Amino acid sequence: MTRNADSLRIVNSRNGSPLEPVGVIGLGLLGTALCERLLAAGYPVFVYNRTQEKAIPLIELGAHWSDNPFIECDRVVVSLYTSDIVDAVLDKLEPGLRAGQIIIDTTTGDPTETLALGKRLAKSDVHYLESPIAASSEQTRQGEALAIVAGPEEAYHACRDLFDCLAGKSHFVGPWGSAAKMKLVNNLVLGLNRVALAEGLLFAEAIGVPMQNALDVLKDGNAYSIVMDVKGQKMVDSDFSTQAKLSQHTKDVRLMLTESERAGITLPLSNLHLQLLEQAEALGFGDRDNCIIIKAIEEAVRLQAEITS
Repeated sequence: MTRNADSLRIVNSRNGSPLEPVGVIGLGLLGTALCERLLAAGYPVFVYNRTQEKAIPLIELGAHWSDNPFIECDRVVVSLYTSDIVDAVLDKLEPGLRAGQIIIDTTTGDPTETLALGKRLAKSDVHYLESPIAASSEQTRQGEALAIVAGPEEAYHACRDLFDCLAGKSHFVGPWGSAAKMKLVNNLVLGLNRVALAEGLLFAEAIGVPMQNALDVLKDGNAYSIVMDVKGQKMVDSDFSTQAKLSQHTKDVRLMLTESERAGITLPLSNLHLQLLEQAEALGFGDRDNCIIIKAIEEAVRLQAEITS
């Protein structure tokens, strides 16, 4: 059931201007965190998801279900698994699209597909901003995310209030495709930092240095990375509750390797990383937090020991 957006506009207590309703499409880990931030800031939010049950906790927080948020909202945040799925969902909800609307797509997508999507929507005068989020769902919930934005720059500036709400920082990086590429660069370095930390902690334990001690020293030394704050304790505690699914990073690494082929270069560490991620998926870890890569490395070490014994 859809609600009338006009009756839900509320006043921004800071400057007296009305907060326009915002749509959120896709209520996975990231979409839910983004929706929570909008609700906490006082925006009227209309939500849509393939399975309506996922919307229930957000509706309890004050969100409103919509069969098509484009009908009620001029600005809509999209958070889905792949660019293909974004394309399919927009096809389904196309009757609600109209000139002047702005779509903020936080999906980590394929750069060629985001470029094509931006061009397609521009033909209908719909402004498309690709805006992948560099953060886990929990970091996003805490306001520690980075939004990487590409598309029409005037649309970016028209949505600065939303980006200030959704993420602690945002960078505008150029035309369509640029943000998707930058997110892959970010995730390449981030993922390898995570693997390096996992291997380092396992190495420490194997040579008699307790993992907790190793983590404490690493966080204060020149090997520090923010991954240690976000994932280090989870690895030490074997806490694999999901903040960002391992399978999502597997998808991202495949996109990296596809882009590197297009560019005519090889990514040796990312190829090895993909092998570890696929091994983790084969062990049934795909829906667990991506820090569970430490268990995949452990298993690889065990299997190698069996082969050589």
